[in-house]
Amino acid sequence: MGQQAFENDAIPGFLRGPVLLAGAGVSGRGAATLLHRLGVDLTVADDNEANRRAVAAATGARTLPTSEVAQQIGSFGVVITSPGWRPDSPLLVAARDAGVEVIGDVELCFRLDRAGVFGPPRTWLAVTGTNGKTTTTGMLAAMMQRFGADNGKRAQACGNIGVAVSDALMDPQRVDILVAELSSFQLHWSSELVPDAGVLLNLAEDHIDWHGSFDAYGADKAKVLRAPIAVAGIDDAEVARIAGEITGKRGPDARDIVGFTLAEPADGQVGVVGGEIVARTSDGDVVLASADGIEPAGVAGVLDAQAASAVAYLVGASPAHIQAALADYRVEGHRGAVVHSALGVDWVDNSKATNPHAAHSALEGAGTVVWIAGGQLKGADVEELVRDHAEQFRAVAVLGTDRAIIADAVAAHAPGVPVFVTDSDDPEQAITDVVNFAAAQARAGDTVMLAPAAASLDMFSGMSQRGDMFAAAAMRHSQQ
Repeated sequence: MGQQAFENDAIPGFLRGPVLLAGAGVSGRGAATLLHRLGVDLTVADDNEANRRAVAAATGARTLPTSEVAQQIGSFGVVITSPGWRPDSPLLVAARDAGVEVIGDVELCFRLDRAGVFGPPRTWLAVTGTNGKTTTTGMLAAMMQRFGADNGKRAQACGNIGVAVSDALMDPQRVDILVAELSSFQLHWSSELVPDAGVLLNLAEDHIDWHGSFDAYGADKAKVLRAPIAVAGIDDAEVARIAGEITGKRGPDARDIVGFTLAEPADGQVGVVGGEIVARTSDGDVVLASADGIEPAGVAGVLDAQAASAVAYLVGASPAHIQAALADYRVEGHRGAVVHSALGVDWVDNSKATNPHAAHSALEGAGTVVWIAGGQLKGADVEELVRDHAEQFRAVAVLGTDRAIIADAVAAHAPGVPVFVTDSDDPEQAITDVVNFAAAQARAGDTVMLAPAAASLDMFSGMSQRGDMFAAAAMRHSQQ
């Protein structure tokens, strides 16, 4: 595959002096490759020697530990940070104290694209929220790919799904529409990033230790609503509040923020009417797609589909594009897929539900469930989650470091529900234990749902391993 030619005359001025890249991990190496190809005077800071060697070998950039770079921070024109670096990292604090701008890798890509470095600027569609980002981005990308096929344009999912934004921009086969899943970290390190359309799905406490407060976390997420076309999940009280505050402060070319809701929509909203996703416009209702048969099943899937449908419709996709994309869409692993069915019981892997808000979305509308939960709660409160879903539980099985906290919450708010606690620290044994209990408790018509409400790294290599082990144990058990 050949390399895309750059418009070097279009390279913006902030990159014409010495540039510091903070972080030489995966995202850092991607940014280093881009900057190297642009001919930027680049220094890379990282305290991991192996990372420094790898980026130096790939780009020839000068590399230094952060302590050495901090002593000369004022010599740089800009610092480009990897998204995971906390705002209180000493090197980034030193940069701000010296008056050096700090931006993220996605902000860098946006500025370069808007400057015409890669040719005519792309269309940017940004998706963020606490939960549902990946599913919504996948759905929206599928819709825009169908739209693009009919309009001579190529769409690509990127950001935290698909490929890195920089890779999409450098693709020799031009990508015209970037459907970008963006994290709160990436948005925090942005200032000029205003996508053509943005959607804020929902907000719940997450990454508070990184952002410093829930308000700061929400403010970073809400940056996508600066887009001229903005969509917001108004069933979420915090999102509705933020959208209301932002309305009237947007640019002169911006439309009103479009809310999506599970209820019947008001004028200018997208909602559900008679089992269909409907946009209520000044010219009447427009049926965008069926609300039935969406994957993932349940309320969370319908909300994600509404968000994607609203953005796609507002940027030009037709209901035919939207309906066809949703009909063919299949969730990625560990995000609510039915991994096995036997004896009238569906086994659902939602290992990606790593916080209580995500678990709530998974459980809502799922009917009677045997709930498998547990892991690292990271200080999150599960009382409200258990209280809200107590009537759904056939039984509950818990595992992991914070298993006792969840078991106690079930005992308090669902006292008649059978609870099984495995004390095994062996991941395979723990999963086998909870699956055996779930199989014994489930009845025809029930769902056994892995929606842990907690992170996985206490026992597993990640949420993927946890979900894979759950699926394998479910299938083994049904064959006994």
